[in-house]
Amino acid sequence: MPTQRALHLYRKTQNDSDSDRVQQHAPLVKKIAYHMVARLPASVEVDDLIQVGLMGLMEATRNFDPNAGVQFETFAAQRIRGAMLDELRSADWMPRQTRRNMREIDAAVHKLEQEYGRAPLEAEVAKSLDLPLDEYQQRLGDARGHQLLYYDDFDSEDGSNDTLDQFVADHSANPLEAMSDAGFRKLLVAGLDLLPEREKLVMALYYDEELNLKEIGAVLGVSESRVSQLHSQAIARLRSKVKDWLAR
Repeated sequence: MPTQRALHLYRKTQNDSDSDRVQQHAPLVKKIAYHMVARLPASVEVDDLIQVGLMGLMEATRNFDPNAGVQFETFAAQRIRGAMLDELRSADWMPRQTRRNMREIDAAVHKLEQEYGRAPLEAEVAKSLDLPLDEYQQRLGDARGHQLLYYDDFDSEDGSNDTLDQFVADHSANPLEAMSDAGFRKLLVAGLDLLPEREKLVMALYYDEELNLKEIGAVLGVSESRVSQLHSQAIARLRSKVKDWLAR
C-alpha cells in the first residue's frame, strides 16, 4: 500500500523517535480521513486523503514543540486536517449542478416546513420537486458534502462576496464563528430536536460519537449510501432553520 511505503521511507530518513511517533499516530490519519470524506462527494477517494494526511502527520512530527503546552495528538490532528483541506481547496469538488440541486431541495424543505408546520417527509419533498422518490434520494446522495453554512450565505443581494462554498468547511472559517451566537445555537439545538428520529440519530452518531458512514450504517442496519442520504436530508432541514436566522 502507498501508505506503508511512505511510512517506510519516512522511517529511513528520520530518527527512531520521530518515526515511532508517526507509526503510532498513523491510525489518527485514517480516522480523520474517514470522518472528513463523509462530507465530500463520492468522487473524493479516502486513500488520497490518507496520503495527504500522512504528510501532515510527518510535518507535525518535525515541527512539534513539547514546550508549547499542547499535546502532540491535538497538534497533529490540526496539521493532518489542515493538509487534507489544503489539498481539497485545490479542486472544485462539487459540480455546479449538484450544488444547484441541493439549493432546490433546501428551498423545497423550507417551503414545506412553513406550509405543514413540521418536517416534511422525503416523499413529500420529492413530490414538490416533481421527482420520483429514488431520484430525489439519489440527489441527496450526490450532494454528500453539503454544508450547514457557506460563505455565500452571507452575501448581499448583489452577490458582492466571493463564492467560497466550493471548498470543504474549515472549522476555523469565519462563517462558523456565527455558531458562537447564543441565538444561533438555540435555533440549531431546536432544529436538531425537530429532526425525524433516524436523521437525529445519524447526526448524533456522526458529530457526537464521530462514527463514519459505514459504522453508522452498521448501527442503523442500512447501507452507507442510505446514511449519506439521511445526513444530506438532515442538513437540508437545518439549513431551512439557518435561512430564517440569517434573514433576521
